[in-house]
Amino acid sequence: MRTTVTLDPDVERLIKDAMRERSISFKQVLNEAARAGLSGEKNKRAGKFIQKSFRMGASQEFRWDKALSVANGMEDEELSRKLSLRK
Repeated sequence: MRTTVTLDPDVERLIKDAMRERSISFKQVLNEAARAGLSGEKNKRAGKFIQKSFRMGASQEFRWDKALSVANGMEDEELSRKLSLRK
């Protein structure tokens, strides 16, 4: 089927990038994008997300239940410092 499609500039750029990266035609990129979008298919390259975590040791010197108040205090100090530099 032949049809005329008006593409937004950002979509045109994405298609041209895909054509260049994968060395395939405009028609192939557009058909693959339409199939993936209309079928609800997710990106095949993306794997399952796994959050990496690290042990921080057994020492509990910092009170994590007070972390927000500590962060607020640090932010207040930084804002005060910046205001004093302006004067």
